[in-house]
Amino acid sequence: MIIVLKADVEASHPEVRRLIELAESFPDVHTELHRIQGATRSLTEIYLLGRTGVIPTEPFQEFACVEKVVRITEKFRSIGRHGGGLDAVGFEYNGVRISQDTFHCFPGLCAVDTRENTDAIFRLLGEHGIETARAGAYKPRTSPYDFQGHGAACLPWVFELAGKYGIRIVAMEVTRESHIEEIQKALAATGNASGAMLQIGTRNAQNFELLKAVGQQTELPVLFKRGMGITLEESLNACEYVASGGNRRIIFCLRDMKTNLGDPHRNFVDFSHVPVVKRLTRLPVCVDPSHSVGSRAIAPDG
Repeated sequence: MIIVLKADVEASHPEVRRLIELAESFPDVHTELHRIQGATRSLTEIYLLGRTGVIPTEPFQEFACVEKVVRITEKFRSIGRHGGGLDAVGFEYNGVRISQDTFHCFPGLCAVDTRENTDAIFRLLGEHGIETARAGAYKPRTSPYDFQGHGAACLPWVFELAGKYGIRIVAMEVTRESHIEEIQKALAATGNASGAMLQIGTRNAQNFELLKAVGQQTELPVLFKRGMGITLEESLNACEYVASGGNRRIIFCLRDMKTNLGDPHRNFVDFSHVPVVKRLTRLPVCVDPSHSVGSRAIAPDG
């Protein structure tokens, strides 16, 4: 069960304490308080966790500070819309607003190779007013012999160059918990010249310990890429791991599904799931079209 407070009610309001005391008076129930940034307003929500099925909603609805009480109707407790009872959730990070109603492009380097190339790419993006980019410092590859990225060594100058050209967010994949700390240290070392978004790649879509780690830190937002060979429900449950850890600044990324139909197109586009994810969840949604494009080849018209 989720109790949504009216927009002008802060968590410190005296009635909020009374609400929590009433909720926790029921057996095996505990509460969590969350500040939710919607498309047009910020709300405080009280989550009732435990055996809530038998708890009546009426006593909570009688409080003047309560806007509505929503029963959990879906398995996605933290990210679900629950029958449309909850608003979509957006967030602002480093001066950039991201929600289901905003549009951003994240062009850049799949894998950071040289400082010179990174400078050239970021300079071009800055000239076009792009504030969000991608840059892979840690790059898992199918083949162990392919370039795996420079890792932590390149982070300081990646963030320095991003800040130089007005790029506010750099999305980069992390593959283990230590990468989070390395990114945070590099940002601090550059005086937070830019910002970072932790990307969970498709190969780590069900790396539950990594999902817990990115969820337990709330400093950096998370870009979750759908698992290439798992169902949409399984991927949304993975986002639930992140959100239940405390970090609700999540973008769900559709990146196409593996098929057995072969070249030239590596994967099938799942663009039709954009409205589905928006209907089922409160998360901003993005699409990575690169996996469905296939090979870079010249068309007959040149």
